[in-house]
Amino acid sequence: QVVYEQDGVFIHSSCGKNDDQDSLIAGILRVIEKENEVVVDWRPLDETLDTSNILCAGKDSSSVVEWTQTPKEKCSRGADRPSSYESEWDMVTTVSFKKKPHSNGDATTHANGESKWSFLFSLTDLKSIRQNKEGMGWSYVVFCLKDDVKLPALHFHHGDSKPLIKCLEKHVALNESPHDERVLLVKTQKSLSQSFENLFDESSCGLLQKWKKDPYIVTMGKFSKVTNYIVGSLRSNDPSNQRRPPSEMADFLNDTIPGLKINQQEEPGFEVITRIDLGKQPEVSRREPVSAEEWAKNMDSEGRILDVDYIKQLIFKGGLCHTLRKEAWKFLLGYFPWNSTKEERANLQKRKTDEYFRMKLQWKSVSEEQEKRNSRLRDYRSLIEKDVNRTDRTNKFYEGEDNPGLILLHDILMTYCMYDFDLGYVQGMSDLLSPVLYVMENEVDAFWCFVSYMDQMHQNFEEQMQGMKTQLIQLSHLLRLLDSGFCSYLESQDSGYLYFCFRWLLIRFKREFSFQDILRLWEVMWTELPCQNFHLLLCCAILESEKQQIMDKHYGFNEILKHINELSMKIDVEYILCKAEAISMQMMNCKELPQTVSEILGIENSSATPDSDTGEDESAAELSCPTSLYQSISTPVVAANGTRDGAQQAAETPSLAPA
Repeated sequence: QVVYEQDGVFIHSSCGKNDDQDSLIAGILRVIEKENEVVVDWRPLDETLDTSNILCAGKDSSSVVEWTQTPKEKCSRGADRPSSYESEWDMVTTVSFKKKPHSNGDATTHANGESKWSFLFSLTDLKSIRQNKEGMGWSYVVFCLKDDVKLPALHFHHGDSKPLIKCLEKHVALNESPHDERVLLVKTQKSLSQSFENLFDESSCGLLQKWKKDPYIVTMGKFSKVTNYIVGSLRSNDPSNQRRPPSEMADFLNDTIPGLKINQQEEPGFEVITRIDLGKQPEVSRREPVSAEEWAKNMDSEGRILDVDYIKQLIFKGGLCHTLRKEAWKFLLGYFPWNSTKEERANLQKRKTDEYFRMKLQWKSVSEEQEKRNSRLRDYRSLIEKDVNRTDRTNKFYEGEDNPGLILLHDILMTYCMYDFDLGYVQGMSDLLSPVLYVMENEVDAFWCFVSYMDQMHQNFEEQMQGMKTQLIQLSHLLRLLDSGFCSYLESQDSGYLYFCFRWLLIRFKREFSFQDILRLWEVMWTELPCQNFHLLLCCAILESEKQQIMDKHYGFNEILKHINELSMKIDVEYILCKAEAISMQMMNCKELPQTVSEILGIENSSATPDSDTGEDESAAELSCPTSLYQSISTPVVAANGTRDGAQQAAETPSLAPA
């Protein structure tokens, strides 16, 4: 639907060239409402315009594409473009100009000397609008996009730009710049940019610029394609084109998160860490999942959990049988208080049900007319609908069309936008909700469990990326303590920034393990045992397992990225849990654990020493690091595919009794 149209809008294409008689290009400017977005479109009036000279930001590219095909190529490209343009998985994004190799920076020129341009862009990519002062000739506007690319100035020979600005303000919030009254700034949301991006058909530099601009989108949307494309695009068949140095690529990635300075050898404290001998990793085993009988035995007649520490220890060591998850996850996530009775929990559910449906009614009752004036709600809805349609669709709970699971997934995410409108919806949240809804099979319970989970994960999705920044720095400290040699090797390959762990941390390994393995992994992590930030030790366990192959085969920057990414769905969850637990015991038993690491893991300095004054302290230390409960197993060896190779099967762990 065209919501704004103005003719007599000119591009002055040859400003400053006195000899050029064709400096004014008349065109029509339109603002068009599409199903999921609003675009601004300017096209010249000349109907004989050759499409080889159109600059168009299509959904299959993040750049304005300047078509330079031969006549034959034009036919094939013309047939391809519509389906790609309307592709569900793509979106109009950042617009920038690509120059023809033979153009020497000039605009596209016909044989007759006429210069013609056309462009369109999504309002989600608009950064600012510059206007001229009133009474200073023709009214004009200059659109500046989020990558700081400025589109050609549009001069309004008929009327002025005020109706355009008024139209745009219905879809985006515009504020006058405090530094220049002629500039209108688009008010940005607090959450991250929220869209998948197609990462094909662009140079490696452009791809890295995408990573630098928004690592969340690149990581979540097309991480495997990033990997393959970096490797392919940087190995040109033309020997005259030199490969982009890995150090230069690493600099792009290092600049992604401002303030992220890790793995610097000269940083105080690292030299001390590298001299610490942690000793041999202990051998640990895991037990069978907690059964319904074990759970019931640890509950009194009123439904209270008798020994919370004991039941958490059981869950940490073996996870839960699936029939228990629907109840136990509510405790693990904090929806149910551990000391509550069955009656108290029933009353809580009743109150939370009322609260949930009040929030759900808020977005359900928004009319179409109201939503037209609420761009953020439209954006949230649009992105949720796209992501829901591609979340865990191979799982029977979500497969097929008109699946009730998909409807619940959509409704819960929309209601969460009402619960936390500042954050709203950010890509990746559907990954966190999907397993929770699968287990709960109840809209209200799933919502409040998801709220509790998001309380833990909130900083991961905030625009400043403070959560991700902190975790990457902490992971660097832990990995350096564990294996300084491996850290040094990663640094020598410009991989010391650990950017390849970004997706692991962002959505807690959701796309690295199978769906059923994620259920086991998450419930173990939610026990908060054996220390805080156990998920960082899981990262260390995976990286240490892959260290030998990475170093023996002398993997460089691109190979490391590719190798780590291809571990997805190949990692043995039980082995990695054993290894991470062994690392935690190794660090907690260290007598000279650095203060930084102690703080990351939440270990008091005294807990790292074997001396205890009272039996009570010994009991507490045993609970934090219950080596007496662990049955020794042979340390498994990780094969190249991330699975156990020749590992001996652990004997079943004896039943544990509460102290």
